Amino acid sequence: MSSSFVLQLVISGLLMGGVYSLIALGLSLIFGVMKVINFAHGEMMVWGMYIAYTILLFTGIDPFFSLVVSAGALFVLGYLFQRTVVNRIIEFPEAMQVIPMVGAALIFENGARLIWGPDYRSPASKFALSSLWIGEIMIDVPRLLAFLIAILIAALVFLFLKYTDIGKAIRSSADNRLGALLVGTDVNRVYAVCFGIGMACVGAAGALLVPLVPLAPHIGPPFTLISFIIVILGGMGSLMGAMVGGLIVGIAESVATIFLPSSLKQIVSFSLMVLILLFKPKGLFGR
Repeated sequence: MSSSFVLQLVISGLLMGGVYSLIALGLSLIFGVMKVINFAHGEMMVWGMYIAYTILLFTGIDPFFSLVVSAGALFVLGYLFQRTVVNRIIEFPEAMQVIPMVGAALIFENGARLIWGPDYRSPASKFALSSLWIGEIMIDVPRLLAFLIAILIAALVFLFLKYTDIGKAIRSSADNRLGALLVGTDVNRVYAVCFGIGMACVGAAGALLVPLVPLAPHIGPPFTLISFIIVILGGMGSLMGAMVGGLIVGIAESVATIFLPSSLKQIVSFSLMVLILLFKPKGLFGR
């Protein structure tokens, strides 16, 4: 086995890991602020994929450009979903939060099936067959663009949370909800905006995935599981942990194809999760 082949797998996994990181970032943000586990995360991502696919189908605009629409639509959807559903269960015990969130996942999945149909779709992006060569290493342009855009979006989210007033309100509400209420923060509105941002991240990630994976209504749950693995690996509620964890999982899954069939690559991800739970239960960046 040549070193260039292994390096090729590492680079491919790293590029895919950037998109994983963006998906997990939304999940980690929601949990870190509201302590609610969004079991509909992957299904909401699929809606972002279908929105980008529909725009590509009717206008020819590539998903790498229409992701702004997918992110905006998912922000609105997430804002309304938090106001109408999540806000009513936020004080419930975690075990009681599971049922409505799983129910929401089923509604989103079957809603996508009703609107767009159950069949797989593989839309052709204008960058689909583009590649770059660096010596013996081939880099897929769609993966590279998805990685760069995902990292840019994640950086913008970090800057938003650190420097804007609403971002500071989100952080204060996450640290001390009662204290935020006492100083006059509209915590319910802050939570809705936070949930919307989390959904915007996953909507943008969905658009980035359209040129990379076949699209179908039922592909959401595996991405939800991957997000959980990444969040546990990086540390529940840690945004930096979500970013680093996504890159680790992406590389691990890619390199695992040396030893395992590609259909079994998630064994490595779950093994990483088990090891983290055994030896560092709070994750790499957990506190």
